[in-house]
Amino acid sequence: MIQIEVNNRTIQANEGETLLTALKREGIKVPTLCHLEGLFPSGACRMCVVEIEGVPGLMPSCAYPVREGMKIRTHSPKAIRARKTIVELLLANHPDDCLYCVRNGECDLQDLARELGVRQRRFQGAKSTHKMDISSPAIERDPDKCILCGKCVRVCEEVQGVSAIDFIGRGSRTVVGPAFDEGMNVSSCINCGQCVVVCPTGALREQSGLKRVISAIQNPKKLVVVQHAPAVSVTLGEEFGLKPGADVMGIMAAAFRRLGFDRVFDTSFSADVTIMEEAAEFIQRVRTGGRLPMFTSCSPGWIKFVEQFYPEFRENLSTCKSPQQMMGALIKSAFAEREGISPEDIFSVSVMPCTAKKFECERSEMIADVDAVLTTRELSRVIRMRGLDLKSLEPEPNDSPFGERSSAGKLFGVSGGVMEAAIRTAHFFLTGKEIDRPKIQELRGLDGIKQVHLEVGGIRMGFAVVSGLGNARRILEEIKAGRNDLHFIEVMTCPGGCIAGGGQPLSANLAAVRARMKALYEIDETARIRTSHGNPSIVRLYKEFLGEPLGGKSHRLLHTHYHERDVLQ
Repeated sequence: MIQIEVNNRTIQANEGETLLTALKREGIKVPTLCHLEGLFPSGACRMCVVEIEGVPGLMPSCAYPVREGMKIRTHSPKAIRARKTIVELLLANHPDDCLYCVRNGECDLQDLARELGVRQRRFQGAKSTHKMDISSPAIERDPDKCILCGKCVRVCEEVQGVSAIDFIGRGSRTVVGPAFDEGMNVSSCINCGQCVVVCPTGALREQSGLKRVISAIQNPKKLVVVQHAPAVSVTLGEEFGLKPGADVMGIMAAAFRRLGFDRVFDTSFSADVTIMEEAAEFIQRVRTGGRLPMFTSCSPGWIKFVEQFYPEFRENLSTCKSPQQMMGALIKSAFAEREGISPEDIFSVSVMPCTAKKFECERSEMIADVDAVLTTRELSRVIRMRGLDLKSLEPEPNDSPFGERSSAGKLFGVSGGVMEAAIRTAHFFLTGKEIDRPKIQELRGLDGIKQVHLEVGGIRMGFAVVSGLGNARRILEEIKAGRNDLHFIEVMTCPGGCIAGGGQPLSANLAAVRARMKALYEIDETARIRTSHGNPSIVRLYKEFLGEPLGGKSHRLLHTHYHERDVLQ
């Protein structure tokens, strides 16, 4: 540790770290627009400039290393004036439609303008004009609102390993977009939405499904059914001032009914179904010499990533549909049959922490399962639109027959949860006994790659958990190079899993993500039913409707196939 002086106060810093890191730890806020935690600093936006005694000019704190005895002024008149000028220059080429922008009230540029006291336009000139790109089923792109911070480019390339977007053009004609400035629908985009989460303005947003959902609710001829993903209940409360990780499942169910939904189902239930099918499929592959390692298939961004970049691994993907699509299929089969309703009269909605789910429900293989997808952010908007106060609602239960879930299904919301749930049930299928250690600590946490080797039914098996497609690429390359100790691999598109998905609240930080993760683990620790095969509602579903895992009916309804696609499709 070394000592530095900041604003006439001595603080401790770690040798070699950047000045911005040291300042953040001490609670000293220095604004940034381009900085991404964990990535090498670019220093592109210059918003974080500070004065350093003995150093001419202003220095970007995100890229400047600390040294013993340095003296810094973070908010000197010179630094504030420079930041204000940068904001004014950005606003000179920015649309004035804040009242209509989806990011109004959640825009970093807007916040900085307010904090720095920008109250008039000092710089005038012709503004750049570009066409909106609404070609993607998941993400909209508005180049007019882009400030060229580069955060979306970096997260797409350096974190996800996809490189669907980059800087195009030169000088004042520079824009961010897909190759040749084509539409996102013909790019290599895997629809994960991580670019939306890091975008500081409204240049990127999810394709909204609110109009279709509200229209369906208002249609008396439609029975509107909603399912909610495991990660949503421990996240939604943040949008309404509750502490991160607060589980609002019962309150959320009450809100759904007040919004006009006729039935409220828990996607954690169909996550239990997914485990029944996926564990059975894994055991079948092990026993029959099938294609291994088997990869999970619940994350649609990951599926498209394999189809585009690693088609040789398509046969390694589980044939199971995702929990969202399984629930959609069950709603329009088992539920419709039970209620005596035509599937055409059901409008099926899912609320997901993920933008790629919007893409998934439009895949030709599964297009009839789910009619519309809302993100966690969109759900919060419609709750506000209807004037509901979450803090005043009394909790209500989910509806039968798809309301009772195990905590194994709930764990799907966090990276490693699918694998934990699958191992619990695979062990039971192989041995007829419950696993002695349902909590597998080696697979928990936010590390990008986690691994464990266990003996299951007398067979030594290797299990891995991967989140973030950059990490997935590493594992795939290792397997291509000859690695053969892994049998079952869970892959989540977003770093950390669904709790940090592309449809989650924009204001989240790592502490919030950790709180969501902790909440899901606590739900598992205190649950009455901790295995998918131990869920009485699952047992009844198979007995009365599906038959058995991998049986004829379950395979027709709950499994699918994937195809090789051109990168630009």
